[in-house]
Amino acid sequence: MPIYEAIILGITQGLSEFLPISSTAHLRIVPAFAGWEDPGAAFTAVIQLGTLAAVLIYFRNELWNVARTWLLSLRRPELRSDPDARIGWYLIVATVPIVIFGKLFENPIENGARDLYLIGIVMIVFGLILYVADRVGSQDRDERSMSTRDGVIIGVAQSAALVPGVSRSGATISAGRFLGLEREAAARFSFLLSVPAVVLSGVYELSKIVRGTESTDAGAAALIVSTVMAFIFGYASIAFLLRYLATHTVTVFTVYRVILGSLVIALVAAGTIS
Repeated sequence: MPIYEAIILGITQGLSEFLPISSTAHLRIVPAFAGWEDPGAAFTAVIQLGTLAAVLIYFRNELWNVARTWLLSLRRPELRSDPDARIGWYLIVATVPIVIFGKLFENPIENGARDLYLIGIVMIVFGLILYVADRVGSQDRDERSMSTRDGVIIGVAQSAALVPGVSRSGATISAGRFLGLEREAAARFSFLLSVPAVVLSGVYELSKIVRGTESTDAGAAALIVSTVMAFIFGYASIAFLLRYLATHTVTVFTVYRVILGSLVIALVAAGTIS
């Protein structure tokens, strides 16, 4: 993979991982538009470690408080009702569904689900779901008011993002909004929830590459460059989205998804891209 291609794909990953527009779909669509080869699921999972680093650094204080309080609560029962300890449990509970579904449907997800026609349809459908969730969701809860039930529902929604085009952040923010979370609260929990999901998928794909059971044509230099770019632009997109959602709806993302999804479907139907 040429370095310029690695740079563009890294920027694409960083910008689209946290915005509700689907990074996996964009890492399939951008190469198709440019006439490049599909970088593959392994490449996507590895460079997600760059966006993982962005989350860890941006939310370092909040993550430290959650991890510390959760660990202490394991041997100090009086801390188990602390909001940080409960969020720690919710992050664990919400990660279980994507682990189960990811393993059960690994082959179709990494192969058939990357079909561009399917991605175009999913971009449109879940863009409209995002719009509806934002419109009907109330604005009276933050992430510290969550329950175990909320964590399970958001976790199941996250597992839908195994299909390119759904968007992990879009699915989890939509679920949070349906449950009555404020936009910023839904986004914050979504970003925190990305940590275990991305760690597990990235490490899993890296282990397959190391063992030789899966390969990527990107090369070590391209992977490093893409991951660094994903970190830089991922950090910027987190800061942007949290500020944006404080005063705006998600309508612009729905419009973007519908337009891009329709364009992909039209180009595939015309045989322009395949």
